[in-house]
Amino acid sequence: MTTSTRGAKAPAVLVLEDGRSFRGRAYGAVGETFGEAVFSTGMTGYQETLTDPSYHRQVVVMTAPHIGNTGVNDEDPESKRIWVSGYVVRDPARTPSNWRSVRTLDEELSAQGVVGISGVDTRALTRHLRERGAMRVGIFSGDAIAGEAALLERVRSAPEMKGADLSGEVATTERYVVPAIGTKRFTVAAIDLGIKGMTPHRMAERGIEVHVLPADATPEDVYAVEPDGVFFSNGPGDPATADRPVALMRAVLERKTPLFGICFGNQILGRALGFGTFKLKYGHRGINQPVQDRSTGKVEVTAHNHGFAVDAPLDAPSDTPYGRAEVSHVCLNDNVVEGLRLLDRPAFSVQYHPEAAAGPHDAAYLFDRFVSLMEGQRA
Repeated sequence: MTTSTRGAKAPAVLVLEDGRSFRGRAYGAVGETFGEAVFSTGMTGYQETLTDPSYHRQVVVMTAPHIGNTGVNDEDPESKRIWVSGYVVRDPARTPSNWRSVRTLDEELSAQGVVGISGVDTRALTRHLRERGAMRVGIFSGDAIAGEAALLERVRSAPEMKGADLSGEVATTERYVVPAIGTKRFTVAAIDLGIKGMTPHRMAERGIEVHVLPADATPEDVYAVEPDGVFFSNGPGDPATADRPVALMRAVLERKTPLFGICFGNQILGRALGFGTFKLKYGHRGINQPVQDRSTGKVEVTAHNHGFAVDAPLDAPSDTPYGRAEVSHVCLNDNVVEGLRLLDRPAFSVQYHPEAAAGPHDAAYLFDRFVSLMEGQRA
């Protein structure tokens, strides 16, 4: 990606790998960028979306027409930087209006070198992606604009998301500790595959001291912290490439340590149990996805960002090397697996983001369920 922060109103063009293009104006940095075109259905929470490591190497199309209304603050980022490769909006806010705002979204994108485009018919673009599926895309603005044939060739030479091993590119390289808030009750080893800042905070609120470990952590690294439970985080890329995290999770399952995984962690659990994974046509993204907890029948409105899913039977429990496993949650839009649960060991996972950054709080109970597993194991 090459960028410049000058010429914020320069012409820009978005080119999809199937040849369709959209013209607009530069938003954020000026230059060129490549990634997988995906759309997010959230009307709010754009700052958390931008800083979610799960969006690494993705160009996010916002379906809500007005973006940037609340500006940018220094409290809401989920990591230390913006991870999206590019950003597509229809009508950017001219002036943000929020008492917490310290700068505009345009300024933040420019400062971090994120190439975007505005003035695009995002409704037409979203419908195109729904029909054709997520695909590679390039955004070009200013001097980066050339003939469309040349730009299309550049887009088609960019790497695909399928087969991409990306968690190591976004995870911490040094372990760190998030202390428990109030009285410490448990210790958890959290494997950072692209973890969001709010996730260990939600555990800390429940008296958990969280030791965040790099994506290449070994079983020895995990058990050196004497954990009461192990957590596998969200993250980007194709779960079919995540052989090392899968091996680590199997070691945890062998020792029957309470285990909780979200998003990428759900896919890792699926693979550890012997299920396959597959790429969704256009994925689930945004903060309004309906999911049913099959154990209670309750429907939750949840926050998602995943382009891959677990291929597991929905109709009955399955036998695995670690006992029986069942699909615990399903997406009501398309019956995609949204959660797994072991019936003979203390382990479960969900495909979505229960930490409510920037989504609803419907799924907060899952952290309490993790606490209950650790309480049961201790008893």
